[in-house]
Amino acid sequence: MNESLIACPAVLALELAAGEVPARLELTRDEAQTLATLVADDLRTLLPGVEASRFALAGALFDGVELLRPGFPVFATLEELARRIPRVTTAGGVVAFGTHEGHMPAQPLVPDTRYAGGPMRLVPWMLLAPENLAAELTSRMEVELVGRGEAGAATADFLMRTLGMRLEHARYLSRDDLLALTCVQYEHVNLAPLWTMLEAALLTPYKDETALGSRGLPLHYAEGRVGIPGPATWFARAGAQRENPAHEFAGTLFELRQYAALLAAHHVPLHLEGQPAQTAGYLVEAVADADPDLPAPAIYAHEAPGLGMAALTVAQPSPGKARVLAHGYPLAPDALAPLLDTLAGRYATEHEVHALGRVLLDADGVLSAPAPSLH
Repeated sequence: MNESLIACPAVLALELAAGEVPARLELTRDEAQTLATLVADDLRTLLPGVEASRFALAGALFDGVELLRPGFPVFATLEELARRIPRVTTAGGVVAFGTHEGHMPAQPLVPDTRYAGGPMRLVPWMLLAPENLAAELTSRMEVELVGRGEAGAATADFLMRTLGMRLEHARYLSRDDLLALTCVQYEHVNLAPLWTMLEAALLTPYKDETALGSRGLPLHYAEGRVGIPGPATWFARAGAQRENPAHEFAGTLFELRQYAALLAAHHVPLHLEGQPAQTAGYLVEAVADADPDLPAPAIYAHEAPGLGMAALTVAQPSPGKARVLAHGYPLAPDALAPLLDTLAGRYATEHEVHALGRVLLDADGVLSAPAPSLH
């Protein structure tokens, strides 16, 4: 009978008062069951007839990036657990999942403390509706929750007392509402191209999608990951004629770091086109093989305000023009050391980094390295 139930996923969105932090991110089994009962009471008011569906809630507080990942693993896990409960019939019932002896029943239901600092926390829940009611219920959820889905006073009070925090608002949103809200948030901070990639990964992972970053860097979603061209090669072709090329290139790298951080948070891999997906928080753009007739390569650091070491270039000294072998881009805060290890190992060079104090581009707008004088 479980197969005839259709999942209608949603969240209870908790907007914390300024400066407030929940005492913890997980509820015990008993606390989760109490919260689920209160939420179910709220939903009976908002969605008359909802009793015909099974209600399931995860007693955990997540950030939006944790819920909006390919395959929606938190919701998928909640659905799987809810379907396993034999004592609840398809005619209705309220089930909740919280910690037992300090542990949630499944790893995807454990919030990541790295994302715990945001002003909004999300409690995932869903209705498992009989097949003949699911379409109508989904439609009503889209209208009623966003329109008048404020949680009841008893629900909000329970959460504030249990988790030791003050709330500005507590309201119900369907998962589609959460997607729309996230889209608006990303567009508001000039990340609309990134949202195009994320939306494809979440909703149409079988389709290719393209977008341009705000500085023109092409983004390409395909086969579960986002690809970009090598930044230096692309910029030499597309950005070198801009008014202040070094500043523009640094701006592109700043934007790329934003994209990389959010893609990593949403569990969407980023890679250079034609290269394997990266998981280490950095990208390596190979340019040329080493010339055995030239001296050993060295590593140079391009620096820019707000970025620190914006990029590393591996190059062999050569009179007149250095022979550039590769560029490395540290994208995550802790990526510089492993990137340096990778470049030193791959190009048989010392770990010593020669700081340039700026982003060094040659006359053609190509990311470069110093060259010995011809004289």
